[in-house]
Order: sequence, then C-alpha cells, then structure tokens
Amino acid sequence: MKKVLVLGGTRFFGKRLVELLIQDQGSEVTILTRGLTEDTFGERVTRLAVDRTDEAALERAVLDTVWDIVYDNICYTPDEAAAAVRIWAGRAKRYILTSSLSVYDPQPEALAETDFDPWHYPLKSGGKAEISYQEGKRQAEAILLQTADFPVAAVRFPIVLGTDDYTRRLHFHIKHVLAGQPIGIPNPQAEISFIRSDEAADFLHWLGREGSAVTGPVNACSDGPLTISAVISIIEQITERTATVQSEAAEADQSPFGIGASWFMDTAKARSAGFSFLSLSEWFPELVSSLTHSLRQDQ
Repeated sequence: MKKVLVLGGTRFFGKRLVELLIQDQGSEVTILTRGLTEDTFGERVTRLAVDRTDEAALERAVLDTVWDIVYDNICYTPDEAAAAVRIWAGRAKRYILTSSLSVYDPQPEALAETDFDPWHYPLKSGGKAEISYQEGKRQAEAILLQTADFPVAAVRFPIVLGTDDYTRRLHFHIKHVLAGQPIGIPNPQAEISFIRSDEAADFLHWLGREGSAVTGPVNACSDGPLTISAVISIIEQITERTATVQSEAAEADQSPFGIGASWFMDTAKARSAGFSFLSLSEWFPELVSSLTHSLRQDQ
C-alpha cells in the first residue's frame, strides 16, 4: 500500500488533489492540517490535526512512518523547510513542494526554471514575521533541494484561478466592472501566466505518478499567457460593461493582477516529461462567464 501525505488538503487545489489521490487504487492518503476546515472526504482519508510551524508537534504527528510521497502545499518559510528536512530524513521517498512564480523577478521573456537557481542560493533562517512571501518560497526551495536526503520536486505555480478560489482575485475584477468601479492597473500590456485549480491538482497528481523522474524546480501553468489588458477585455465582453481602468487607484481598487512588468513562465521541462497543459485562451473566458453568472445571482 502506497502511503501518501498531503500537508494542506482541505481547500482549493489541495482539496482537488486529495480527491484525485483517494481514487488511486493501492494508495493510503493522510491529510495534515490545523483541523480548522471541515472536509468531505469521510473515511477515505486519515487526518492529522497539527500546526506545521510547531516542529515538535509535527514530528510527533508523522511518527516513524515512511511516506512514499509527501505533498507540501503549505511551506512558506525557511524555518518550515528546514524542519521538514529534519523530520522527513529517512522517512520520505519523494517530496513535492508547492512553490510559486513569485520566486522569479518579472522579465520581458518567458521565465525558465534556470532563471532562479535554488541549488546555489544562499541559505538563511526566518519565519513569516521576518521574511517576504517571495523570499520564503525561494528559501523553501533552496533548503529542501540543497539539504534534504530525499528527492524533491518544487512546482512553481502562477496565480491559481477557479470557481473555488477563496482569494477571489478574478472575482474582484468582475465585481468592479459590474459595479462601474475603477481598477488600478499600472501596466495593462504586461503578460501573466495562470493555471486553473483542477489543472494544478492534475499536475501534482501526475507528478507523483507518471512524473516521478522529474526533480528540482518545474514550472506549471496553462498554455499561453494573457496581457492584463486582454483579461479586462474578456471581462468586458462577457459582462457587456466597460471597465474603468486607471494607472493609479485607491488601495481597495488596486488589481491583484496589477503587475508592473511581464511575469509568465515557460513549461518546456514539464511538457517534455509528458504533461499536457490546458489552453488558457480556451478556459479563461469560460471561467469568467461562470463567475459573472454567479456574481449576478448574488446581487
């Protein structure tokens, strides 16, 4: 029986990943969360309720189990990554870290895995209070890849979207257009990558099965970036409203997609390993249409 541990698996793409894993024949799935969010998995999973930032409690929770795969969706700091290296030493056969596009600085060209090198990045310690999200993800990758005694893959996701997006970033734009409110966008021509929540889960699931040879950093996003201007144009077409776009706006009206320069990824590594990504231009309008219908019903 294959033992699979998921750190963070009760919402968004983590929940979708667990739903895929429990369908696997011969897999025993355990989820580790703080126990604050209810799930619908019933008796199909084992649950561990622990704060992963408490290293002693985390080590007690996982005991001496040897895990075939550990999926870590909630590692944000170097201290958390260093604790993972210590706890799963000799206990993990494969470790899959959910990382982020944020490890990269924006640039005009598509970002390849080599544009941020975690193998030679200087290591340091720190928690959430001392470190930015970008630096936290950089350090998490660097510490795991440089110091772990188990194989590690670091999946670099862009902004993840879906009807189940609890951050409601795309919702923000649609609501503002529907209400005639301004949207602050500093560079409408900046290009950006996205991935849908079910596609993100599919990729993680694939990586743990067919993609087992993939290690190190790996980019994962839907095919083809969009400019921020194109995002707004699609929303305008579907809502049949005109957006009020401003280069500067009040903080409450600043776009969550309001990047100053292009920030999109190349996925040649994942594609060459055999994964096929969805077309962003096909699913994005469908998602906008679904969210628009839902938001109009709520009005």
